[in-house]
Amino acid sequence: MAVTPARMRLAIGPVLYHWSDDRLIDFYRTVAEAPVDIVYLGETVCSKRRSLKWTEWLKIGHMLQDRDKEVVLSTLTLVEAESELSQIERVCTNGEFLVEANDMAAIHVLAENGHPFVGGAALNIYNAQTLARLQQLGLTRWIPPLELSGVALGTIARERDPDAPEIELFAFGRMPLAYSARCFTARAHDLTRDHCDFICSQYPSGLKVETQDGQHFFALNGLQTQSGRILNLLPHRLEFSQTGISILRISPDAHNTVELIHRIRDALDGGETPHVSDLIDASTCDGYWQSQAGFI
Repeated sequence: MAVTPARMRLAIGPVLYHWSDDRLIDFYRTVAEAPVDIVYLGETVCSKRRSLKWTEWLKIGHMLQDRDKEVVLSTLTLVEAESELSQIERVCTNGEFLVEANDMAAIHVLAENGHPFVGGAALNIYNAQTLARLQQLGLTRWIPPLELSGVALGTIARERDPDAPEIELFAFGRMPLAYSARCFTARAHDLTRDHCDFICSQYPSGLKVETQDGQHFFALNGLQTQSGRILNLLPHRLEFSQTGISILRISPDAHNTVELIHRIRDALDGGETPHVSDLIDASTCDGYWQSQAGFI
């Protein structure tokens, strides 16, 4: 008898940009009604961004939970100060929601308190041995590094234990490529990080950086450098079951994210490749997945 493949779940990653509180609240109210299974909440890029208070993030989490969404709180990716460690500790010991750890400091707090966690793509897990070690510390779900190829991911999936963490693939959105102590968005406006005037809020999908010949090569997002092109791994959907992937992550953008969710869900349920080119304002890429340069 043929075995019916398990339904691929969809996740919405944390908003990576500096949106206003009203925009964030409106976005998550819309997501609450969308066909998505998992929603990640919180600030992962810059600790200065505090559009929403901690209690407001929790309120959004409860609202989404009431709509049958799995809610995960995400931690900062770059930790530089004691105040940021305190912020991470508050997230990791929230007592209600699962946590996505994006830095080893968060893993230390979570493991010390015996809490399970999701391992973010910035953790640099490149082999089954590292994956197993973090599983011992409480890792239950893993987002592979963005530069990991499909072949390499398949090798790790074959080598891992049968009860290894589930795999969530960053499948659509601008790729976070690097983090820095400096704010490049502020610097582009001759501002310092300490006196940035929150200039990144003027770029709800990142500040485009073009090469001399006009190619959109990067996007600046405060401390974070992103790909200019949008990663789209959806055409490779038939390969996902071979690599143990059970969740696809969509990274939110300022435009058409909810419509993207609907199209992707409908296409996956119908066994088709989602048509999304009319909903995005940039070229797509999938080079890393194919063991090539990422921008291809």
